[in-house]
Amino acid sequence: MKPITFTDDNFDGEVLKSDLPVVVDFWAAWCGPCRMIAPIIEQLAEEYNGKVKVGKLDVDENQGVAIKYGVRSIPTVLFLKGGQVVDTVIGAVPKSMFVDKLAKLI
Repeated sequence: MKPITFTDDNFDGEVLKSDLPVVVDFWAAWCGPCRMIAPIIEQLAEEYNGKVKVGKLDVDENQGVAIKYGVRSIPTVLFLKGGQVVDTVIGAVPKSMFVDKLAKLI
């Protein structure tokens, strides 16, 4: 399972109205730390398939959602449950930090 591509257009339906907890990776192609965590995001999408919805949102192409959530640094990863942000990770961090935060979501 690959991460879902979130956009300004599908964010409400895919993220805010999701029955599952959601992980949103705000990233850009030119961002080195974003590329560093990309394999982790892909692993999480595979490992948590069916339990958590994992996706990526390109901030260059989808500025509306990034502005709405006050994303000023990337990578920023938001953890949402019931349409509400419950946790955030900013910067390149080890996979264990994501796993710890996901354990609290599910």
